[in-house]
Amino acid sequence: MTPSNDRFRELRRLLRSYEVTGYAFDDTEDHRGVALGAYLRRAALDPARAGRAAAEIDDLLAVGLFTDEVADDVDLFPQIRPPHGKTVEGCLAVIAGHLRRFLAEPAAPSPSPPQTAWEWKERFPELSNLLGAYFHQDFSLEYSSHREALDDYASDASEGDLRQVADEIHEFLTVNDSDQLLKKSAATLGLGVLPPQGVRLRQWLADVREILLHEPRR
Repeated sequence: MTPSNDRFRELRRLLRSYEVTGYAFDDTEDHRGVALGAYLRRAALDPARAGRAAAEIDDLLAVGLFTDEVADDVDLFPQIRPPHGKTVEGCLAVIAGHLRRFLAEPAAPSPSPPQTAWEWKERFPELSNLLGAYFHQDFSLEYSSHREALDDYASDASEGDLRQVADEIHEFLTVNDSDQLLKKSAATLGLGVLPPQGVRLRQWLADVREILLHEPRR
């Protein structure tokens, strides 16, 4: 269960980026690793995120990682593995140092495609929800057609969700300028089935966008 005050929400999101490293720290004092680099590319769109993460690390280190006061919160963290001879506290301090340097000189948002699965899902959260929750590999056990799955999604989505996923599909198609990259990226977001027979993936996603934007909800 997530604590009601969610004391370390942003830090938990940051640490989930380390899935790409097998939840091992890959940062040094002078170099951002793959996971932290991905997080900071997303934070470039909202630098306040990095500020919250740095403050939460300071809070955690001040209280103590293994104290009863934060035990329930820490239980929700991914199980991060420090390098040999290092401690988790030391690794968190290294991350905090990088966050502060980023805040002192924020980077411009990168126009390049995401580089990790975490980064793809952070950039396209509602599209990830649509593909991963409705068009997963067990799709055929729940739905008789792609349209049925799409109607199910639309029936539960708010108007805001529909606008967001439409915007994300537009950006997703733009970022993935080749069909090969598009297929790989869609799988990363959770797509586990082929488009309807005779329809290319790019066209199907464009069709999905039009349906969600313009057809009456059922």
